[in-house]
Amino acid sequence: MAMEAGMVPLIDVLLLGTGATLVMDGWSLLRRPLLGQPGPDYRLLGRWVGYFFSGRFRHASIAKAAPRGGENLLGWLVHYATGVVFAAAFVAMVGGRWLEAPSMPSALAFGIGSVVAPFFVMQPAMGAGVAASRTPDPRRARMQSLLTHIAFGLGLWISGLVLARAA
Repeated sequence: MAMEAGMVPLIDVLLLGTGATLVMDGWSLLRRPLLGQPGPDYRLLGRWVGYFFSGRFRHASIAKAAPRGGENLLGWLVHYATGVVFAAAFVAMVGGRWLEAPSMPSALAFGIGSVVAPFFVMQPAMGAGVAASRTPDPRRARMQSLLTHIAFGLGLWISGLVLARAA
């Protein structure tokens, strides 16, 4: 089915973002056995977002902040919602026709570029500094973020291929 410019079904964006985030989470599960590194703790993402409701957006250390009710569920919901929003941004950038013939280079480039969000928004606001500069091993933390976002980019491509075949 030919896709008109600007007319991308919402279900396609939802599936693309969810699929890409699932691939990213698959990578996160492999981090410990392959690299000896734990995956991200989305409970802390939920804690950070939970504090938004009381007007607090920055923390010296989100891990040391008092827990918020429902933070684990909230963290996972925000994680997947972010994947869908990023997928929507990606499709807006490359155009809806990408879903008919997904290409890896554009998806991978977007995944790599998406690491800007944790480096310059989330990590500083959660107390880890710009690009994890305040963590015990910033180089390792940066590499893990980059690898995770590369996995997201690959997930966009893989999910795009699945959607194109299903169409």
